Amino acid sequence: MRLARAAVLGAAALTAAAVTAAPVGAATNDPLYSVQWGPQQIHAQRAWSTSTGAGTVIAVVDTGVALGHADLQGKLLPGATFINCYPSCGNGSWKGPDGVGQAEDAHGTHVAGIAAADTGNGIGIAGVARDAKILPVKVLENGSGSYPDIAHGVRWAANHGADVINLSLGGVQGTQLLTITGLDTTLSDAIAYAHSKGVAVIAAAGNDSIPVCNDPGFDADVLCVVATDKRELRAAYSSGPVKPDLNTVSAPGGSSLPVCGEDIVSTVPAGTSTSGATCGYGGAYDEYAGTSMAAPHVSGVAALLAAQGRTVGQIYTALTSTARTPGVGLRGTFTPTYGYGIVDAAAAVTS
Repeated sequence: MRLARAAVLGAAALTAAAVTAAPVGAATNDPLYSVQWGPQQIHAQRAWSTSTGAGTVIAVVDTGVALGHADLQGKLLPGATFINCYPSCGNGSWKGPDGVGQAEDAHGTHVAGIAAADTGNGIGIAGVARDAKILPVKVLENGSGSYPDIAHGVRWAANHGADVINLSLGGVQGTQLLTITGLDTTLSDAIAYAHSKGVAVIAAAGNDSIPVCNDPGFDADVLCVVATDKRELRAAYSSGPVKPDLNTVSAPGGSSLPVCGEDIVSTVPAGTSTSGATCGYGGAYDEYAGTSMAAPHVSGVAALLAAQGRTVGQIYTALTSTARTPGVGLRGTFTPTYGYGIVDAAAAVTS
């Protein structure tokens, strides 16, 4: 996570690492599902008999999405771009208004795939909310962006059918003071607007290894997400779950170790993969680590719950009350390591 200039937020992912996990029993015909330990850690496939997220929309407010990706194309709704412009000056493509795709902007495509990649299509990966739609909203260019642009994207998503907004972005520690002191409430006001319209807002905790959720995860209307590794330990880089309302959970984000199988495999624009050749994914899939990757696992589960007709308050309650603390058998109990625990999709949809 980085703060490129004053009042700017950056994407909350670490550098991609090479990846390959030990195969586990696949619940779909997606060939890379066997190395997707993230959906399995949160028991996503066990939830699909109850809810698949059909009829719901996850807005990925991020760096934009590769609109032609074969594992996303059938899931994408018409999007929007907000890069120093309002109203929109684009369609949510990762390439942005200048038509150029920067390496940092593969991030949003990776996030989108985790949340809701096309599932059961015989290619690539499975998404947590296998039947949800994706609304691509580009608010970051070259991995960073301004509070006004992000706020425009959040409001636009809330007005264009989003049930869940994923914010895998954040400012450095200390930017929470902008909202607390009232110096800049642009983004928090937009989040409050989305919340008032019944939209669940899920945000990454940050990657700076301190106990407090970064902004906007720190916001009262947001569910903040810290990252776990494949051993269900909190990732060493992950910011912690502390925020005033303690509305925080954990989800798979990877370890950031340069070993195949340690991080989160998902979609990226064709030709941008750094681990695809090494680990056998191909050029349109890559492995990243970060709380950026943890948040869309939770957004996917939120969509499964939204498809059941639950309100935003009921979604947050289901996610926190059924989350599990590894090793101790507790559910829905806050700890300073995991928040309320690792999200459990199967338990949440049947709660």
